[in-house]
Amino acid sequence: MTDEHERDSRPPHGEHTRAVHLPEPPAPDQRPLGQAVWRSAAYAFRDSDESAGILGRDVAGYAYGRVANPGADGVAAAVAALEAGEAWERPGEDGADDPAVAGEAFASGMAAITACLLSLTGSGTHVVAPWEIYGGTYGLLSGLLARFGVETTFVDGADAGAVRDAVRPGQTGVVYAETLANPTMAVADLPALASVAHESGARLVVDSTFASPVVCRPLAHGADLVVHSATKYLSGHSDATGGVVVGAPGLVDAVREVRVETGGVLAPDEAFLIRRGLATLVLRVDRQCRSALALASALAGHPAVARVDYPGLPGHPHHTRARRLFRCGSDGPRYGAVVTVTPRGGREAGRAFADRLGRLGLAAVATSLGGVHTVAGHVASVSHRQLDDAALAAAGIDPGAVRVSVGLEDAEDLVADCLAALAEV
Repeated sequence: MTDEHERDSRPPHGEHTRAVHLPEPPAPDQRPLGQAVWRSAAYAFRDSDESAGILGRDVAGYAYGRVANPGADGVAAAVAALEAGEAWERPGEDGADDPAVAGEAFASGMAAITACLLSLTGSGTHVVAPWEIYGGTYGLLSGLLARFGVETTFVDGADAGAVRDAVRPGQTGVVYAETLANPTMAVADLPALASVAHESGARLVVDSTFASPVVCRPLAHGADLVVHSATKYLSGHSDATGGVVVGAPGLVDAVREVRVETGGVLAPDEAFLIRRGLATLVLRVDRQCRSALALASALAGHPAVARVDYPGLPGHPHHTRARRLFRCGSDGPRYGAVVTVTPRGGREAGRAFADRLGRLGLAAVATSLGGVHTVAGHVASVSHRQLDDAALAAAGIDPGAVRVSVGLEDAEDLVADCLAALAEV
């Protein structure tokens, strides 16, 4: 007796059963231009063999939302392709058709950074990281990971010699860097850091959130793993939270294991928004970089400004390095879209400048960065609130520094607001 005959011979289903087992929506034969959203926490299998195969990773597919979902995998592959550039089209090292760069997507940038570091460290591992590091990463290294026996030496991350001196051969497992340091906009010498790390058997991990693949691709300069807070430029609209790690498939597999065990998967709706943002990434960031250069140039030398940190300025200590490492747009090298302005007068002057910008209306006083709206924040009160004055000084951050993430407004309007805000500081 066939299954079909058995179904036909059973009595009609009740209304509750019919409500649960509704007809499946039609699958389009045409390729949708927009990404679908699969909001499912669980997936049904054809049989137990398929279940075992998918759960054991012997068969491609999905089983449980905490482990993986199609949207998150799509974001991970998309960012890996952007970071790999031309290498995405090449086969893997074993000659297979698999890409040479893989990715994993996470619920946040800090989830991505945490999984990345956990995959490379254990009790007794030594890490070398820059003083001028994102406050959340500083807290992770100096707090949580330190509790589990991971020791971190903080140095001037832009000085490859200082990093080399801090490395402990046989113990250092990670050299950590930021392509563009937050908020000093120091430019990491990625090839030199890769050389230092690899000579000692360590891995170079680069947070490239402030750059995005539009400004720099660290894998091309020797990085082993690259992390992004996708909340920023990759998404680009301040409406989604996520993170991504990309790198060689073997290293990314270890990162994936941590993600699965700790449960930091990117949600389907967030994946949809981030993937949508990626389509305009180059257009947005290229324009933001040009506006940021215009803003930095207008404020440099202003009598109320003690310092402007932006690598596109010829006077920036890493301007030449940025020209060597960073990618070019139609108007020349892109230097990033964050300008850090330090008004004269210390901490209170910085707070007053940020608050005045917020009241003028174009620049919101808000957390995060990389969206279409310009955002200003007093660094010591927001992104680096975990650092005391001594740690701020070690990182080269003035207590009055204000980080301006340039959006898509007209550069002339942003310059006018900043000049007006400085006039009242």
